Amino acid sequence: MSWLFDLAYCAFLAAVSPLLLWRVVVRGKYRTGWSEKLFGRVPFRDGQAPCIWFHAVSVGEVLQLEPVLAELRQSLSGVEFVISTTTPTGRSVAKAKFPGHHICYFPLDFSWAVREAVRRLRPTAIVLVELELWPNFVFHAHRCGIPLLLINGRISQRSSRGYARIRPLMARLLDCFDVLAAQNALYATRLAGLGAPRDRLYVTGSIKFDRVNTDRTNPRTDELRQCFKIAPAERVFIAGSTQSPEESAALDAYIAARRTHPDLRLIVVPRHKERFDEVAHLIESRGMPLFRRSWTSSTALPPVSKPDSTPPVLLLDTLGELAACWGLADIAFVGGSLGNRGGQNMIEPAGYGAALLFGPNTQNFRDVVELLLRDDAARVVRDAADLSRALADCLADPDRARAAGARAQKLVLAQQGATARTVDLLADLAGFSPGGRSRAA
Repeated sequence: MSWLFDLAYCAFLAAVSPLLLWRVVVRGKYRTGWSEKLFGRVPFRDGQAPCIWFHAVSVGEVLQLEPVLAELRQSLSGVEFVISTTTPTGRSVAKAKFPGHHICYFPLDFSWAVREAVRRLRPTAIVLVELELWPNFVFHAHRCGIPLLLINGRISQRSSRGYARIRPLMARLLDCFDVLAAQNALYATRLAGLGAPRDRLYVTGSIKFDRVNTDRTNPRTDELRQCFKIAPAERVFIAGSTQSPEESAALDAYIAARRTHPDLRLIVVPRHKERFDEVAHLIESRGMPLFRRSWTSSTALPPVSKPDSTPPVLLLDTLGELAACWGLADIAFVGGSLGNRGGQNMIEPAGYGAALLFGPNTQNFRDVVELLLRDDAARVVRDAADLSRALADCLADPDRARAAGARAQKLVLAQQGATARTVDLLADLAGFSPGGRSRAA
């Protein structure tokens, strides 16, 4: 069937090529990695050591691999790791997080690209993070006898309904997997409903909880506190993983709150690096002083506000530091939730015990949101005006805000443990021995 998929992909690529070309020329996106993506010409892997190929789509999935690879490195010797990503941002983070490992782009699902990438990497096992079911890739790996593992698997209700329309194909794809490790029982049930073999389905929990730091005094957070010159008595409001117009809403809430709480500081962290300059200009257009994290690597730093003037709005315009930055937050607004993006990771600020706010559109983290709301550990804000009210409420009643944050942190701690269960399954799948642990059930 590979030629049918190839034909469908070619037709789709032709249909969207004007949009792709516009994004390449005008927005500067998708300019790298075409040889690897379109033809599978990833860098050759040298040597004959066993190899586990992990595929993580973008930044979030790459970061989920940190605890897994850390534990595997301790448990297994002489095993190489390949980490592939789909996005340039994910690739950049993978290179920073996993130096010395084989980093590449994931091939597009054309049969020739898939075959070439597998030939060059020669994996002993392939691990897909969350849910990446590309037919040509999955079928080719299965035909080659390469064990396949899905880890941290999740499938939304909407996706489940969509996949149900092609259930025969989904059943064939899922049957190629040796292990399907889902984050929770609901996701496992949905996978089973699509034809996943029940004897290969496991509920391991979510790795996202395991990689969450709960110690606000960790070195990376302390470094950011010193860089941003945040005094111990100051309270910090962070708007993280934001998209337009969430930065504007956060600025409005902050400006209003500072009238009665002059000790408040604001840190803004846009989701995409392409918007760093845009958000910097937005802050300055409001007449607010600005300090950018990236300026700390400059030889000539711009002046910082004097102690008796309005402190600068802080812009975290570097990659891979948001997780540590959440440790500065007394109050945290998680972006991608007032628009239609589906929300971003709210587990990290919850782990630090921040008073947690997010918008109503959080379908990407539906199960986490349900847990937080069940325990009264978060507050949903409906729009920009509601965000301003919620920030004011947290500042007016800090004891209540801290109690909500403590409940969020307690929830995170109770959910941890998925990494060890996932490593057990992975070691069994690949035929390795992870130091005598028993297989997860």
